[in-house]
Amino acid sequence: MLRRSYTATLARGERWTGSVQTEPYECAWASEAIFFVRALEAKGMLTKGAARIQISPDGIHWTDEGTRMKLPGAKGEVTFARVREFGGYLRHAAELPRGTSLTVVVALALKE
Repeated sequence: MLRRSYTATLARGERWTGSVQTEPYECAWASEAIFFVRALEAKGMLTKGAARIQISPDGIHWTDEGTRMKLPGAKGEVTFARVREFGGYLRHAAELPRGTSLTVVVALALKE
């Protein structure tokens, strides 16, 4: 049986500051997911930034899934996080330290 896969771009060229979240993505059909965050531009000391994966049953009400990931700290750097058994919707959330910014591409790779 051929496994189904799909990659969705959740953010492209977005400039992040402070508290941010990607748009929700409906992916109940998938059994595994990988979030990729690539820095197009990074300003400031992002090492204290926090990123996490969130899940939702309806795409409206959110809770942290438990997976944490670091943010890319320099232009061209890519970070990722793997998740499984996540229900209906996923999104990426981050808290950037005051005085920092990150311009990103966020991709979500899904597999059945």
